[in-house]
Amino acid sequence: MELPRSPEAIKLDKETIAGVPRGMLYAAFALIIASIVLAYAGKHYLPSNMHTDEQTLVASRAIRFVDALDGAVLVYDNTTNEQIYRVPPGSGGFVRGSMRSLARGRHQRGVGADVPFYLIEWQNGIVTLDDSTTGSHIVLNAFGHTNLDAFAILLPQNAPARIRAEHAAE
Repeated sequence: MELPRSPEAIKLDKETIAGVPRGMLYAAFALIIASIVLAYAGKHYLPSNMHTDEQTLVASRAIRFVDALDGAVLVYDNTTNEQIYRVPPGSGGFVRGSMRSLARGRHQRGVGADVPFYLIEWQNGIVTLDDSTTGSHIVLNAFGHTNLDAFAILLPQNAPARIRAEHAAE
């Protein structure tokens, strides 16, 4: 024999599905739908100039990062072995983070620090930091003008001026 249900129990059943509040289920469903829509829109509606495939290289430099004893990060041109930049201790968080991210992938593969990274400016204005040993690359433009400029100053031939001029025109 089934026990009679109280009005509170009936109300509770209308507010939950399998013990989960309806509002939470609706929110989760909306989040799933939004994720699918955004993924589709990102794949099909992003400007084609955000891709580096089949683009012409404008400027590039093979660079190496070396940790100094005082906590600074020294940046060397791999071709000339000249120090081209010094990131002082406690500064340059984006440069340090990007370099460490790529270095972690190298460390996992047993690749040493003597192999250079490639800083590349493409014809479409995109600047990438590439690691040929792991196939990884970071599109630096995706992190804003300030972070882009932190790397653009490392490019040869006054590339930062070209990059800033392109962004100012947007």
